[in-house]
Amino acid sequence: MLRILCLALCSLLTHARADPGALLRLGMDIMNQVQSAMDESHILEKMAAEAGKKQPGMKPIKGITNLKVKDVQLPVITLNFVPGVGIFQCVSTGMTITGKSFMGGNMEIIVALNITATNQLLRDEETGLPVFKSEGCEVILVSVKTNLPSNMLPKVVNKFLDSTLHKVLPGLMCPAIDAVLVYVNRKWINLSDPMPVGQMGTIKYVLTSTPATTASYIQLDFSPVVQQQNGKPIKLADAGEALVFPKGHAEGSSQLLLPDTLLSTELALLQKSFHVNVQDTMIGELPPQTTETLAGFIPEVSVAYPKSTPLTTQIKIKKPPKVTMKTGKSLLHFHGTLEMFAAWQRGKAPMSVFLLEVHFNLKVQYSVRENRLQMATSLDRLLSLSRKSSSIGNFNEKELTGFITDYLEEAYIPVVNDVLQVGLPLPDFLAMNYNLAELDVVENALMLDLKLG
Repeated sequence: MLRILCLALCSLLTHARADPGALLRLGMDIMNQVQSAMDESHILEKMAAEAGKKQPGMKPIKGITNLKVKDVQLPVITLNFVPGVGIFQCVSTGMTITGKSFMGGNMEIIVALNITATNQLLRDEETGLPVFKSEGCEVILVSVKTNLPSNMLPKVVNKFLDSTLHKVLPGLMCPAIDAVLVYVNRKWINLSDPMPVGQMGTIKYVLTSTPATTASYIQLDFSPVVQQQNGKPIKLADAGEALVFPKGHAEGSSQLLLPDTLLSTELALLQKSFHVNVQDTMIGELPPQTTETLAGFIPEVSVAYPKSTPLTTQIKIKKPPKVTMKTGKSLLHFHGTLEMFAAWQRGKAPMSVFLLEVHFNLKVQYSVRENRLQMATSLDRLLSLSRKSSSIGNFNEKELTGFITDYLEEAYIPVVNDVLQVGLPLPDFLAMNYNLAELDVVENALMLDLKLG
């Protein structure tokens, strides 16, 4: 019975945590935004301004009245990762505390101090968002100078200073740490919001578990949710292999890893947008799109259409587009049909000349514009042609390989690139500017090496 229970528990644990659909690794370069957050929020100055105000429930400090804090120094923040815990934070700063002393005169205490705390990056159970939480805040005095008379007994002065500072500083400085984290946490708030992929659907990045902290980075695992316009989700394809960051990145740097299966799922939203109906006779550098031109490749066309007749072409993508990635190269696979029509008689619907099943690959170049992933394609090669139907009898469709290849390059690829201009949304966190990222195609994934500029 015990063995059965163990097997059942292991099975539950195995299925409880799905393989991530995207990985985010935050190095110290990104986490140092805590420094900028403290600067941007001016939280220490605000805390200093509040220090002299009477707070509800706060007891007066014996020996000092009219307490004020001024001349707060620009803080220097040091961060270190604590594996399995979070980030150890040390804030070094200084300030001047003034007031009326127990001797009746004006008193100044100039202090230099360190504030230390451990910041954990957790997953908020209610919102599902990452959230920083501080614990174990301590205030450590580095140096103290005062204008109290030098003829006072040192023990009396030290006792007074120790009592005063230990009452004032923790209540003043520790809330500053919490306030800064609240400020930083606001920068996660848009992370799980659905983001549009053109007009066809949305994607949102859902945090799957509590972020994991190592000695070099914090890793967040996402399970992206891709939904059609009608709200119906599109299931991510099985990656087959575990998603892992490649080795060789700079110590302390940050990366986002997007598997090819995720990009394929997002492009599935655009599948119908890749259908085209081309009626132009003159297209780019191609010869005129007429039965006369087509007869140069398939003689049977001239028998059915002795007079030159304009052609129209319809391409439909029958399977969801698929992205594949090998180190340094990414391909976009299309499986569909290509059907050519000829106008048989004026005023009547065009008649199908033939219907071909086609499979072709496009080479993909990636970039980022306005914080969206952009894809630009060019034809890699036409992989297969097979005749599905024909109104002109049997013919060797392989003779059309060159004609169809040129047609795809000139007439179809520009349509694909136009559709792809909608861009694919990237995770919105910590006001990240993806436009500065360096992109690299790795095995089964696209890696964005994140930069702060």
